[in-house]
Amino acid sequence: MPPSTNTSQASSTYCRFTASQSSGSVDATATLRPEGVEIDLDAGHPRRVWQYAKLTAQEPLRPNAIDVLLSSSEEPGARLFVQGREFAASLKEHAPHLTARAERWRGARPWLFLLALIAGLLVVTYVAGWNPLKSFAGALPESWRQRLGDAARASMTEGHKQCADAAGLAALAQLTDRLSKAAPTGTPFMVRVYDWPLMNAFAVPGGQIVLTEGLIDKAETADEVAGVLAHEMGHGIELHPETGIIRGVGLATAVEVMLGGSGGTLANAGLVLAQLGYSRDAERQADRHALELLEGAGIAPKGLGNFFTRVSQMEAEDGSYTAKAGALSWLRIHPPAAERAEFVKQQHDYPSTPALDAQAWQDLQSICRTTLEPGKGDGD
Repeated sequence: MPPSTNTSQASSTYCRFTASQSSGSVDATATLRPEGVEIDLDAGHPRRVWQYAKLTAQEPLRPNAIDVLLSSSEEPGARLFVQGREFAASLKEHAPHLTARAERWRGARPWLFLLALIAGLLVVTYVAGWNPLKSFAGALPESWRQRLGDAARASMTEGHKQCADAAGLAALAQLTDRLSKAAPTGTPFMVRVYDWPLMNAFAVPGGQIVLTEGLIDKAETADEVAGVLAHEMGHGIELHPETGIIRGVGLATAVEVMLGGSGGTLANAGLVLAQLGYSRDAERQADRHALELLEGAGIAPKGLGNFFTRVSQMEAEDGSYTAKAGALSWLRIHPPAAERAEFVKQQHDYPSTPALDAQAWQDLQSICRTTLEPGKGDGD
C-alpha cells in the first residue's frame, strides 16, 4: 500500500519493528495516519501501513497503557513494539477494538448468545405450552402422586368429617364414573365429600377431589355439582395440583416428601396448594376440560352456567355474604363468575340427560347423614 505523504500532520513515535520470529528487531518510527499505522524503517527499507481493522494487540489497551505490542494480519509474523502513553491513547481512538472494553465484550458475547438462546427456548416453550414442571409431575409414579395428594387433602380438610352415607356414596360414584368415562384414558379420580358448610371444591395430587357439603347444599341441581366436579377433574387432567406443589415447595423438597420425607413438610403440602391458587390460564384450561367432560358424559353445560350466574347474583346482592361464612371461597380463586357463565352460554347444544335421576340426586344431597371421624376413611 502506498504510504501517506502527509507526514507533517501527525507526530512519529520511536518503536522497534520485527519482521519475523527468526529476525532481529530494528529501529523505526510509527505514525498514526487516517488509514492505519505507518511504519518508517531505516533508510533502504520501504514504508508500510498496517490498517487499523487488521491490527491485534498482545495485551488489550487499558486507560493507563504506556506501550503496545502490535501485529497485523497483513504481515503475519511481524511485530511492532511502541512505547509512549500518548501513542497508546491515540491508538484507542483509531482502533477501539483493541481496548480492554472491547476485549471484555468479545469474551461476553458467547455468554450473551447462550442467554439469548435460553431465553428463546423459554419463549418457544411457553408458546408451545410445554411446562417442565408439568412434565416432571406427569413422570412421577402414581404411588408418589397419591402420597402427596393424601398429605395435601388431610391438611386441607383437617377437623372436618368425611361424609359416608351409603346411598349418597353410591350416587357420588355414579356421577364420578359417568364423568370419568369421558376423561382421557388412564385418568382415575377419587372424589370425597366432607361435612363442611363452606361452599368449596378443590383438586389435590393423585386425581383426588374434595367436595363440601356446603357446595352440594347450595347447588339446585345435580347438573350444577357435575359442572363443578368436571372443572376440578380438569385440574387433575392438567396435573395442576402436582405442578403447583412442586413449584411452591421446590423440586427437591417435593421428591423428599414423596419418598417419605418429614411429617412437617407433608403437613405443609395442603397449605402450599391452598395459598398458591391457579393462574387464570389454568382455570380456563380446567373450564375447557369441564365442558369436554360434560359433553362426553352427555350432561348439559347449562347447570354449570346457571351455577355461575346464581352465585354472581348472590355476590352482587350481598357483598358481605362471602365475608360472613366464606361461602364463596371456591369462586374467589377463580375467574369472575359472570365471565364464566357467559363462556358456558356460548357452547353448542348436544343431546343430554340429567347428571343424576331424582332419587340419586336426593341421595347425594343426604350424603353427610353419616360421617366418619376425622382421619378415618382417608385411605379409601
